Amino acid sequence: MNLSTIKTPGVYINELNAFGNSVVPVATAVPAFIGYTPQAVYEGKSYTNVPTKISSFSEFKTIFCYPDPPAPADPAKQYNPEYYLVAEKSQPEKGDYILIEDTYYSIVPDPNTIYYLYNSIRLFYENGGADAYIVSVGTYGASSGKPMTPGDQIVNPNVQLNDLTSGLALLKNEEEPTMYICPEATLLAPANNETLMQEMLLQCTEMQTAVSIFDVIGGRNPDPILWTQDIQNFRNSTGTNGLDYGVAYYPFIGTTIMQTSDIDYTNLFGGDLKKLQPLLSTASNPNQAVETIISNIESPSGNPLTVSQYNNSLITASKTYSTIINHVLSDANILPPSSGMAGVITVTDNQVGPWQAPANTSIVGAASLPIKLSDSQQAGLNVDAVSGKSINAIRFFNGLGILVWGARTLDGNSLDWRYISVRRTMTFLEQSCKLACHAYVFEPNDKNTWEGVKAMIGSFLNGIWKQGGLQGASAADAFSVECGLGTTMTSEDILNGFMNVTIKVAVVRPAEFIVLTFQQEMAKSS
Repeated sequence: MNLSTIKTPGVYINELNAFGNSVVPVATAVPAFIGYTPQAVYEGKSYTNVPTKISSFSEFKTIFCYPDPPAPADPAKQYNPEYYLVAEKSQPEKGDYILIEDTYYSIVPDPNTIYYLYNSIRLFYENGGADAYIVSVGTYGASSGKPMTPGDQIVNPNVQLNDLTSGLALLKNEEEPTMYICPEATLLAPANNETLMQEMLLQCTEMQTAVSIFDVIGGRNPDPILWTQDIQNFRNSTGTNGLDYGVAYYPFIGTTIMQTSDIDYTNLFGGDLKKLQPLLSTASNPNQAVETIISNIESPSGNPLTVSQYNNSLITASKTYSTIINHVLSDANILPPSSGMAGVITVTDNQVGPWQAPANTSIVGAASLPIKLSDSQQAGLNVDAVSGKSINAIRFFNGLGILVWGARTLDGNSLDWRYISVRRTMTFLEQSCKLACHAYVFEPNDKNTWEGVKAMIGSFLNGIWKQGGLQGASAADAFSVECGLGTTMTSEDILNGFMNVTIKVAVVRPAEFIVLTFQQEMAKSS
């Protein structure tokens, strides 16, 4: 209370704050997903190209998925990839295949129907995801009506670079997201994927609030011998800017996200049963039950069954059909690992903090890997002598299963920013302190203010040190905060309105290499 404003006799109360301002920790695990969704409409409002915060998969379905029709109809299919069986002269060397009566058939998708975002959101929440931002850049495009060449990389022409970069740019107005993830980036042509990754790193550098999690083109179906070329292409594509804000994982993972009920005969040959029937009921081995079911599907009478009921009938009637569905399901379940890692990071942050490396842990829903890397093979991923760009491996270990076996950023040559946990901890500390200092903008630039800022930040860092986020035998060893004339500011700084605060922290680093030393010793007499 300013005493000079009191004009009337009486009793006045003047309350004084007993405690100074405090630093409120910012959220550390809020991914932003950019990609294509089944729809983007809620209550008559379009959510296309509108960054939307959700906190559960139920919210995602409400806004970005088709509504389910009333019972007894089947639930709406949110993702409908189309697959074809292409006859081969001999056993295919690449890709999945099936043998039907001495003929090999490659199982290949229509690339125009392959999308990753919907299943990636499911994988994120299966791994413990919480708050997230969704930027829907559009809905699914039309199918091409034909399969891709067996063994080729999937490039979906419906996935456009301009759509994804526009969605990315919208996040410049959102400071809360701490991870940028674009699962469908690997469906772009390599040159477009290169442009997108570099723009993501550039935006991360400008915002200083988020890291980008990348997937590697070729990680879906790696060549057992030439897979290192995919790694080299990735390293050549990420440029040199903002590498400490980039994280990459390899390879893709085979998941259990989609179940048998998610794939049926409508996913085969574009729904053309005339192309499916000859495979299930051949001239040499006719299957009357299959022919009857297909006839009822094409010419229903009375009360027709649902698609799922017809599909279950075909599975029961034909072992070949059941095998085809299982192969298609296995291929459709191969997903980029970035979204699963976002869930892993969320759980790790909630249980410990961003200073805990998101590694040596499993990805829930990961059931298989398209390539099983050895120690010697991972050595080339972890350390690159030329570029220093580290790629984190997802590996299988006997008795342990599939584990995330890497904790590095793309800036592997930097002693400061080599590790994901260090980069994310520093971002967490910087943004928390930055927001807390907003309370002191336009305050008098004097000793009282300087001491208040030092006490506020010091108290916050002391709490982080006690939680294990900073290393040191004492708080003085873990951090220091300086602010004042003669230490961080000159008289000219004060005249120009600058208050400089210098914060030094000793961030914990992961024990990436544990060396056990064994030495023999001579026997000694007692």
